[in-house]
Amino acid sequence: MERQRKAPQPAGERPVEAAPSVGRAPVAFFIGDLVRLRRPHPCGGETWRIDRLGADIGLRCSSCGRHVLLDRPTLERRLAGFVERGDAAMSAALAPVPRDAAR
Repeated sequence: MERQRKAPQPAGERPVEAAPSVGRAPVAFFIGDLVRLRRPHPCGGETWRIDRLGADIGLRCSSCGRHVLLDRPTLERRLAGFVERGDAAMSAALAPVPRDAAR
């Protein structure tokens, strides 16, 4: 039985792979959400407060105060659940205004 060889890829090009969250709606995060991730922080803390939304999501450890930035797909993958939900109105108030809407 012969093995089939893959066609060589041109230099600098990589095959397009599907994102892990294809087909699922993104999780709605709000400023002030208290989330639990799959593994505890090295300090022993298990919960994180969301304090920044944008290209990266800012998390602050509830136990030691350490601040980390995670991209959305990584956070969605590591999320074990919500302990407490934040305020949707505050998140909407802090959202950036599109340039066209300001005119």
